[in-house]
Amino acid sequence: MTASPRTGTGPTGTDDWADLQGAALLGTDRRPLPEARTPLSAAVDRADPAGALLDLAAVAAVRRRAGALPAPAVDTPEPAPADPRPALPEAAARRLAVLLGTRSGHGTTANLSELLPQWLTAARARGYRLPPALVPALLDTGRARSELRSDAVTLAGPLGRWLAPHNPDWKYVTRTAGDQDALDQPGELLWQEGLFAERVTHLTRLRRTDPAAGLALLASTWSTERAEDRVLFLDALQDGLSAADEEFLEAALSDRSKNVRATAAELLTTLPGSALAARMAARARTAVRPDGDRLHITPPAACDAAMQRDGIPVKSPTGRGERAWWFGEVVAGAPLAGWTADTGRTPEQLLALPTTDSPDGGGAEWAEDLREAWARAAVRQQDAAWARALLGTPPRPGRDTRAPGAPAKLLAVLPPAERAAWTAAFVQTHGLGDAFQLLGACATPWTPPLSTAVVAALKRAAELGSYPWSHSGVLGMTERALAPETAPAVEALAADTSPDTAWSDTFTRLAGTLRFRQAMLAELD
Repeated sequence: MTASPRTGTGPTGTDDWADLQGAALLGTDRRPLPEARTPLSAAVDRADPAGALLDLAAVAAVRRRAGALPAPAVDTPEPAPADPRPALPEAAARRLAVLLGTRSGHGTTANLSELLPQWLTAARARGYRLPPALVPALLDTGRARSELRSDAVTLAGPLGRWLAPHNPDWKYVTRTAGDQDALDQPGELLWQEGLFAERVTHLTRLRRTDPAAGLALLASTWSTERAEDRVLFLDALQDGLSAADEEFLEAALSDRSKNVRATAAELLTTLPGSALAARMAARARTAVRPDGDRLHITPPAACDAAMQRDGIPVKSPTGRGERAWWFGEVVAGAPLAGWTADTGRTPEQLLALPTTDSPDGGGAEWAEDLREAWARAAVRQQDAAWARALLGTPPRPGRDTRAPGAPAKLLAVLPPAERAAWTAAFVQTHGLGDAFQLLGACATPWTPPLSTAVVAALKRAAELGSYPWSHSGVLGMTERALAPETAPAVEALAADTSPDTAWSDTFTRLAGTLRFRQAMLAELD
């Protein structure tokens, strides 16, 4: 039972406390002290008005507290539902407390917050139940770091969902697709009345489980949505995208917003059987024609209304020449399977064909544009055969003229093991200078061969006299991604490096982090 204070009022109903506040703010020379209405206030010596004011305030404060009235008792909530999952091992629970910052840790100087996502993912995969005392700290962390919310909500389980309504900071729990129970929310009400971020989350979640229902929900309010919102809603259709979405996306090609039209067109190009993909294929056949053992390239001379409706802007947003821009958009939007079917050649054979000059010259320039457009198509259509052909083998030092970002996007199309093997070969040949984006495209933890290649490259960098901070991006990644099994090799590097160098500290720190991760994952098993 709680209590609520009752204001101190005199027989006339005036509030002594309010009068005292007025006298304190304006001064006793401008606002007289209130009259004595109780024996205690009458006993106060008023010779010194300032002292009397403090005495009267003390009397009023005691009177207010003594007059507190009991408030209605708060109903005790029902207990949290039972959680049938196996309990988290005790050692792993202590490790989580360290990662969450609720207890001090030791053994590594790494940024522990960067290791938390890995711990959460591993614990979630094993289906553990967290100790109740750690659930509030985990929910606080999820509030601050949105990328952790799905894992946090799942691991918090029934207790987390029971706690969420009692703390406004945790309201995200009821809107996060952490597990199946989180799907049992009043979706129609959320779609009609929720915040924009909540609506996008709900639509994305629904598309993963019932694409048709998600499309119907979006169509029900499409005409009333703002243009900038329609773009992000269309992005959510990537989950579960199929031919069933084509009619809706085809209609969106006539949207009044150019960004909506462009987004709809890009989605349609990922559907090789769509009408838009067929239109792009027809344009691509006109722009690139096999001519014996060559490819004759004739870029579009204009961007007509039909091309504009299919998402090709008249002006290049990147400042490229207009014809090069139109050519690249046409080829990137055409199904890649059409090239091999029409020519009877493999992707590798097509890429090896030279190009002939267009009527106005510039054949070599168009050849580079063609390759870049095919690369965009491979990424967009997630075509591993074309991505593999475009990547080829890691180029020899001094012969790579492509930007590091392009191989990284193509790498992401390949299976994880093949991705890691290609990147390991690149690191062995080129070192770490241009490998940051490539390493970022590889699944973590890195495979032992890739980890070994990275450690060997770090050793070479130290021997060549470079500074650790020149590889700070890769080093930060290694703490999270190197296979823990490479800890002995890193410890050997630390022992073999002069102790008064920056590399010695770097290797010692990295070895400690690897040992920390190794123990962290072992505790979960």
